[in-house]
Amino acid sequence: MTENDLKPYISILMPVYNQAGFINRAIQSLLIQSYQNWELIIINDGSADDLESVISDYVDHPQISYFANKKNKGLGAALNQGLQKAQHHLIAYLPADDVFYNDHLQSLVDKLNETPENILAFSSIRHHYNRYTDGKLEGFWLQLVQCIHKKTNDLWVERAELVTDDLDRMFWDKIALKGAFAATGKISCEWVDHPQQRYKIIREPLGGINPYKLYYGVNQPLHYHTTMGNLIDEIGFYQPFRHQHKPDPQGLKIVIVGELAYNAERIVAFEEAGHQLYGLWMRDPYWYNTVGPLPFGNVEDIPYGNWQQRIAEIKPDIIYALLNWQAVPFAREIMLADTGIPFVWHFKEGPLICMEHGLWSELIDLHTLSDAQIYSSLEMRDWFRQFLPDKNSMTMILDGDLPKKEWFTSERTPLLSEKDGEWHTVVPGRPIGLHPQNVVDLAEQKIHLHFYGDFTHGQWKEWIVKTQKMAPGFLHIHPNVTQENWVKEFSQYDAGWLHFFESKNHGELMRANWDDLNYPARIATLAMAGLPMLQRDNAGQIVAMQSLVKEFGLGLFFADTKELGVQLGNKEKMQQIRQNVWEKRLLFCFDEHVPELISFFRKVMAAKNPSVKITQKTAVKTALNKITKF
Repeated sequence: MTENDLKPYISILMPVYNQAGFINRAIQSLLIQSYQNWELIIINDGSADDLESVISDYVDHPQISYFANKKNKGLGAALNQGLQKAQHHLIAYLPADDVFYNDHLQSLVDKLNETPENILAFSSIRHHYNRYTDGKLEGFWLQLVQCIHKKTNDLWVERAELVTDDLDRMFWDKIALKGAFAATGKISCEWVDHPQQRYKIIREPLGGINPYKLYYGVNQPLHYHTTMGNLIDEIGFYQPFRHQHKPDPQGLKIVIVGELAYNAERIVAFEEAGHQLYGLWMRDPYWYNTVGPLPFGNVEDIPYGNWQQRIAEIKPDIIYALLNWQAVPFAREIMLADTGIPFVWHFKEGPLICMEHGLWSELIDLHTLSDAQIYSSLEMRDWFRQFLPDKNSMTMILDGDLPKKEWFTSERTPLLSEKDGEWHTVVPGRPIGLHPQNVVDLAEQKIHLHFYGDFTHGQWKEWIVKTQKMAPGFLHIHPNVTQENWVKEFSQYDAGWLHFFESKNHGELMRANWDDLNYPARIATLAMAGLPMLQRDNAGQIVAMQSLVKEFGLGLFFADTKELGVQLGNKEKMQQIRQNVWEKRLLFCFDEHVPELISFFRKVMAAKNPSVKITQKTAVKTALNKITKF
């Protein structure tokens, strides 16, 4: 019996999804190990690349087993599949995009066997091209490639339970209860840095739930929580919007192109009105660019590979393309295919960022070649009209991602100010324009600032620390609140902040920037809760949110915090504004605008094809020759 025969065997799990370009390097790094008592279990988790061709020379190796899933099941399921196949008591991991150095397995086994209390051993790693770390990389968890552990009955968390980038939550925390983790102190492997790493696809802000679902072909609703973002419960949150709705014979077939951004469930209002929806989604969404498959409604996704054929089969009435700058190239591609279907372009954020990202020409094409345009504000429409050719195109004004009616609940909470006699204001998102000194000035007037959003807190950590030191007791940090609790949570505050900035366009539209043209998404949030809206007094300037709030009497304008304090102290005026916002809040509900939007679509259809008639039955009482500001 040789010395090698006395060494314990290791089952090495290799999960792989679309990593054909990396896997040869990973396998070769295993074959040259000084420690040769191993089996390799390759789990092809539904790869769509040429993986099987690439590894064909290895599948007959006596120490290598290969298993393939028809569809991607997720990392947890793939690893559990590997654990079930594992024949040995020691488990190590070699993701197909990572690399062992020749003494990796030997050093891990030596450390694990130093004491019976050890349940897991881990190496130091090379990472991000040429960086090195002893043990766990700061801000991360132990990586698969650096670990070996004794086999237990524990299983990895699977997709149906939770999607997360955090391997501690997925598995390491479970076995940490059964023994010690021991560090080798040796750099013996590489965690390879590249754009398709799982954590990058999962974790906001570069990844997120929408890039994740698209990349892995996930159709099911998810529980989703990363180490950076807020908990997303698609299963529970979207439950009210999963009912079947029978299409009305007089309803439209609407193809939604691009992405839906926030409050994506709003489109169910189309189905509730008898219309049939299809989705042709952009292929590289950001985390907040909501794309299909959608966890609600009955939207049929159109595969990109044969979208023109499917469009011809569906014979839709209208193509409704939207919404933010990331969708511009894709929407333009679909528009230029010239399907003959009326094409409506709905744009929100934002023209200047399109310039910054080199998409200006594509954006101008959408505004000049589409059959109709929907602008998020009247000011944005007029800004474009300064330089776009006048072709008498049809336009409409409607903010792009208004919430659905189900969230407009009536359960309000008593004001905090009635308890302590001080004013309480809220920021449901980024405190744009509010500097630490502004919070100090607010504190002098006994005005508190309540800041919501776990993900946003991470991005504004230094701001929070500095502000709390400068204005102790007046900056309050709260976790994220989802739509079903907006009214109950935010109605306890005296007022809510819009973006706080000083406009410098001097009433000249050509000088306007994005702050001047934008309706912040939080307008609908604050309106839903009946909150007066706060913003700097930009009298004499062109500011979209200022015009909106003034027209409908929704808020306060002030030059400094002292003036704000005086206005907040006028209880009669504050009560009038608060009641007015509450009475007008449905202006910010998407469902309220669906009849007008459908009528607009029908007008576009009639203009594109004069044989299309707008009947009395399908018309809306509101005349569309008048642009309505919501």
